[in-house]
Amino acid sequence: MFETLGSLTASPWIYALVAASVVLDVFLPVLPSGVLVITAAAAAAAAGAAGPVPVPGPEQVPDILLLLVIATTASVLGDMAAYRLGRRGGARLDRAIARSRRLTRAQERLGAALARGGGALVVIARFAPAGRSVVSLGAGKTQRKVAEFLPWSVLAGMAWAGYSVALGYFGTQLLGTQWLGTAVSIVALFAAGALAAFLVRRPPSAPAASPAA
Repeated sequence: MFETLGSLTASPWIYALVAASVVLDVFLPVLPSGVLVITAAAAAAAAGAAGPVPVPGPEQVPDILLLLVIATTASVLGDMAAYRLGRRGGARLDRAIARSRRLTRAQERLGAALARGGGALVVIARFAPAGRSVVSLGAGKTQRKVAEFLPWSVLAGMAWAGYSVALGYFGTQLLGTQWLGTAVSIVALFAAGALAAFLVRRPPSAPAASPAA
């Protein structure tokens, strides 16, 4: 698997693949968009380049800054596409979600938490499995204004893309081996997802009792 992904990172098509994967995984949460971002960032670290520096021959080193911009932008575009779908989908969308056990479970578990958590929870849910789908579709279904949802979507995309790129890039630099840096970074990404899922499902704290008069 790592060998296949490694060959893709040496092609300029990696940017298109990352963009398409990040946009579409709001509808198909099983797509490995985070794995692609980490692998591309790890390839840049292994080559010792943090910018658009060409490698001798036909291969290219991924541009770490361009990768960050593309991943962030694609995340926001995917969120807005799901938001629009949720806003206009109606009963047809409800039936489509009902056919997906994963989205149904996520909607049941995260819906109430997101409703009480406000905008900051949009950022946390971006890391949770299917959390991005639930947030974006839910914001549209509840007729939230674009001005209320978009800034948090941008912040969530920047946080997720920055975390994924940093994992792959700095993990590989610290560990000194691309395959090991990639593997450890992917584990860290899934760990962040598990923590995010726990945080959004955690029941709210009980309000403190007022002191007796």
